[in-house]
Amino acid sequence: MTVVAFDILKFAEKLEAGGFTHAQAKAAAEAFAEATSQELASKSDLRELELRMTVELGGLIVAATGVILAAIRYLPAGAGH
Repeated sequence: MTVVAFDILKFAEKLEAGGFTHAQAKAAAEAFAEATSQELASKSDLRELELRMTVELGGLIVAATGVILAAIRYLPAGAGH
C-alpha cells in the first residue's frame, strides 16, 4: 500500500492562518492525521487487486465448467428428453 506523508504542524498553521484558534487548529489537524493514517489503496493497488480477482474468477469459471461437463457425462442417456 502507498503511504502519504502528512505534515500535521503545517496543516495546523494553515488552519490558524485561516482563522482557527490554536486549540481548534491542533484538534482538527490531529483528527485529520488520525483519519488519514489508515492505509489507503492507490490506483496501482486497485489494478493489482482487479487482476488477482479476474484470474481467480477465471479459475472458478473453468472449475464450474468442468463440474458441469462431468455431471453431464454421467447422466443417463436420454435423461434430458
